[in-house]
Amino acid sequence: MDVVKEVLAKHQKELDKYKPITVEKHLECRLDVGTLLITDPNDLDDRELRDNKEEYLTALTRDNTQLLVNAIWELPTERVDESIVAKLPEPTTVLPRLRKVPGPRPLTKWEKFAKEKGITKKKKEKKTYDETMDKWVPTYGFKRAEAEKAKDWVLEVPQNVDPNTDMFQKKIDLRNEKVAKNEIQRMKNIVRAKKVDMPRSGYLGPEAASSSQLLTAVTVAKSSTASVGKFQNKLPKEKEARGLGVKELIPGGKRKQSHISQQPEKEANLDLIKSVLNKKPKLDVEKAISLQKRDDRLAREAEGADQPAKKGKPKGKGSRKAVGKKPKGNRGQRAPGKKAQAGRKRR
Repeated sequence: MDVVKEVLAKHQKELDKYKPITVEKHLECRLDVGTLLITDPNDLDDRELRDNKEEYLTALTRDNTQLLVNAIWELPTERVDESIVAKLPEPTTVLPRLRKVPGPRPLTKWEKFAKEKGITKKKKEKKTYDETMDKWVPTYGFKRAEAEKAKDWVLEVPQNVDPNTDMFQKKIDLRNEKVAKNEIQRMKNIVRAKKVDMPRSGYLGPEAASSSQLLTAVTVAKSSTASVGKFQNKLPKEKEARGLGVKELIPGGKRKQSHISQQPEKEANLDLIKSVLNKKPKLDVEKAISLQKRDDRLAREAEGADQPAKKGKPKGKGSRKAVGKKPKGNRGQRAPGKKAQAGRKRR
């Protein structure tokens, strides 16, 4: 009996691995097979989610995936390269998109001309036979440059060219010019595809620079030197850019003013030597007059201190003796006991 139980348990364990393809839901899930999207509106079981979170979410995902696979198997199929594929219907769910759907690539000038004339592109052979080298050489790509170098190991100098001309360097320059021309043409195709007005001189941006912008650019470029543009030559009628924001663009504009001037260096050095050799003291007239007055005053004070003091009462406002009240009409003397001084009588 134990053997039978073990066999039955093993068989049940094997069956548990393969779950049925039928899935029962309380509410029907919404399917969008075109985008392979399924939306489950049923509520989650909070107890199962809290106790066995991983197992519960795994089982829920398996059931929803099974419903989506069942819907795919109901679609019509076709064979593509020995494989059976299902034709997905048009999606019903509108998904948000950051940018608009890219349209078809615009044709270049050559592609448009070739389409009008019916010119078809011919596929180049990877290798061609070179009769000069008597071997197969690559037409493009890997080892093409080595083959050209081995073939053109000597170049003829034309009669109308200087015999000392380096024809190898001239060939390299010609190749570089072609590469630059192709790059300019590629940029023109991009501008033409974006429908941007392009001047004949080339692509200068969405808007051509104005005269004030060009003048500002020239001023900033000339000031971008170690001397802040002091030694840059000017054109005959050249103007400096002015206006709001020009000084902020000039590098070093907020620094201290440079000691370098427009005067030539030789003349500046000569003026410096002359100022040192012919140095004369500056004459301050007001200061000289004030110093002379001070010296005179000190001299007078010194002379007064050397002379002997004179005997007698000092004269002055406060030297007189204090007297009493003025007598009225011959009713007494001014100072009894004092002789009257001779002098003019009062009337």
